[in-house]
Amino acid sequence: MTNHSETPGSSENGDISQAAPLDRAHRAPHEGPGDEHQVTLRTPAELADALPYLLGYRPEDSIVLAALRDRDGRGRFGGRARLGIPASPDDWAGAAGQLVHGLVTGSERRGVRPEQMVAYLCQEPGRGETGRDVMERLRPLAQKLRIECGALDIPVVEALCISEGRFWSYCCDAEACCPAEGLPMGPPGTSVLAAAATYAGIQVRGSLSELRVRMLPREDAVAVEQAAALDATAATLVSRILDVDGRAEVAEETLESAERIMRRLAEAPSVPGVPAEDQRDDRLLGHDEAAALILGLQDRTTRDRAAAWMEGDEAAPALRLWRALARRCVGPYGEHAAAPLTLAGWVAWSAGDELEAREALAMALGADPDYLFARLLHQACNEGLDPESIRRCLREGREGGEGAADATADDDAHGGPSTGREPVRPSTVSASGDRRRTRSPATSRAVRRPRGRRPQAGRGRAGQSTGAKGVASAPETDGRGPGAVDGSHESATSPTSHT
Repeated sequence: MTNHSETPGSSENGDISQAAPLDRAHRAPHEGPGDEHQVTLRTPAELADALPYLLGYRPEDSIVLAALRDRDGRGRFGGRARLGIPASPDDWAGAAGQLVHGLVTGSERRGVRPEQMVAYLCQEPGRGETGRDVMERLRPLAQKLRIECGALDIPVVEALCISEGRFWSYCCDAEACCPAEGLPMGPPGTSVLAAAATYAGIQVRGSLSELRVRMLPREDAVAVEQAAALDATAATLVSRILDVDGRAEVAEETLESAERIMRRLAEAPSVPGVPAEDQRDDRLLGHDEAAALILGLQDRTTRDRAAAWMEGDEAAPALRLWRALARRCVGPYGEHAAAPLTLAGWVAWSAGDELEAREALAMALGADPDYLFARLLHQACNEGLDPESIRRCLREGREGGEGAADATADDDAHGGPSTGREPVRPSTVSASGDRRRTRSPATSRAVRRPRGRRPQAGRGRAGQSTGAKGVASAPETDGRGPGAVDGSHESATSPTSHT
């Protein structure tokens, strides 16, 4: 899951049509839907350079596996899987087993069992360490990966450690090609594979942390002002939402305010650079406006109606608004971020950006592990399902129904639509989207109230991220066949600690 900070990652790259036999007794090409353009990866250096293009971003503190299958005597890249490196070596065996079995199972489910593996360990040096120190420290982890793959009769044909701008091979100790001091990585964007990706119109993003920061809560002086606005707004808005008539009024006010701010964002002049874009959006959103929207979206049906802004001209400003609201869920209001993060993930997925979708949805689960809508969307996205069925339901709900998002998610989770579902009353719906029995309407909670104590500055959400220490999370895996560069699939319930 995530701590409103990290997620499984998948690439938004699309497919790169490349293939490439490797020298040194093994071959590992990457192919796309067609083989009009082929790039041959002949050395460990070229394999190391290929990693960002396999994932669509530059991994940090990560174990990455890339499956290979044979085709015409040459290896072809298949599924990919990524998992954060656990902080404790005691957890390495479990992480290696989960990652290997997750990738193999996912690949088999899609009809292509891996025949070989390429493994990557990516981590920057800690204080007083060098890149070589990192490589030696992680050597037992590389060995555990090789053992897990070997137990399934899938040999690891190359295992690389990437650290401090250099790489080392765990499979080759020949000084001529793999010296003890490692080899420097080439400048980004200068390899043959980078040129092919550029020709195909494919861009590799930065790191996941650069993506997460767009949805992390603010921790500056503005956060204090926003927390005060949330406190003041909650004092009046929560009681209105708990009232049947007031709930409907608040829903309309919330949606009208969201539409008004989306128009404001859409009309704002463009600025260069992602940080500047987010700062511009923050300036366009007042503290009281943000507070009312954050609290209003805790109502499930209101959130579902807002989820209908997922395509056309509405999608881009809606995504910007949901990111901005997630950044305003400060202090004790961390769990409230589940709603805007889920909406951000849904809009991103609906628009075809699976990387941001998985990140936002995993962060939503870090804010609230029980948030049903986020959990089901996360699972559907990781399984490579088509979001069109949910879009269709939301379009229909926009014309007259409510609760479309959870209804669709429930239908998908149970294999199809259910009939005769009784309308959900406010007293039986939690803000996370779960249906729960309540003792009486008087004791039900239609919206969240903030936690009693604020988290310390600089700390994450109530949970930890997929990359956070000490929290259950799952590997990102792509079990689809070769050529599917985008698509790290992840189970939302598998237990493994990430860093």
